[in-house]
Amino acid sequence: MSTATVTRTVQHASPAREYTRDRLFYSGMAVAMGLTVFVGFGSSYYLRFLSSGPGTTVSGGPFTPLIHLHGVLFTAWVLLFIVQTALVASRRVAVHRRLGVATAVLAVLMVVVGTSTAIATASRGAAPPGVDPLVFLVIPMFDMLLFATFITFALVKRRDREAHKRLMLLAYVSIIVAAVARLPGVLPLGPLAFFGLAFLFILMGGLYDFLSRRRVHRVYVWGGALFAISVPVRLMISGTSAWRAFAELLTS
Repeated sequence: MSTATVTRTVQHASPAREYTRDRLFYSGMAVAMGLTVFVGFGSSYYLRFLSSGPGTTVSGGPFTPLIHLHGVLFTAWVLLFIVQTALVASRRVAVHRRLGVATAVLAVLMVVVGTSTAIATASRGAAPPGVDPLVFLVIPMFDMLLFATFITFALVKRRDREAHKRLMLLAYVSIIVAAVARLPGVLPLGPLAFFGLAFLFILMGGLYDFLSRRRVHRVYVWGGALFAISVPVRLMISGTSAWRAFAELLTS
């Protein structure tokens, strides 16, 4: 076999191997993140439907219809993310794209309901123990802002497969923080701990890129930086008089 033939064979095989590796990695990430959500919200929400379940949320508030709607929508996101990843892994891209419309609609509803839930919770004076509700409001509000940003870019770049799937993963990470904070023993450690643990999903994506492609995709670079920078920005903003006035306006 000539050198040219060998080169062509390697070039043709490489995309197939890359697709297989990506399929395994992103499918594994979808399952791992889904398990994180279940474990995080298992004792504080899902198990409440059993007789031994909790009667109030982690912040001490009641389970209102808005809270349940919030739970349904965000659970639907977890399941839809797994389904969409499985469709791509099985090369059913056409079905994946048709379901993309439902994903976009769901994302819009999540932003609206997620924001409304955060404001309603703060207006009731509910927050994690020892935290001012108006100060804490900055956390979920920024979560929704990041989620909306990543989803918007993911939809714009939907024909760019490499950018799209990474943007969708970043959108997921931006809202998985709430589940990570509810993992056993994490919430008392503070925001740096649960944001840091959530950031591990982005680091895994970047590490996978480096190991499989010898470079990190630009989406992980700027998206990871945006996520990381948002943490100290939230904490700094939350203690200002301007934020308090804005939070009071939202919750009045």
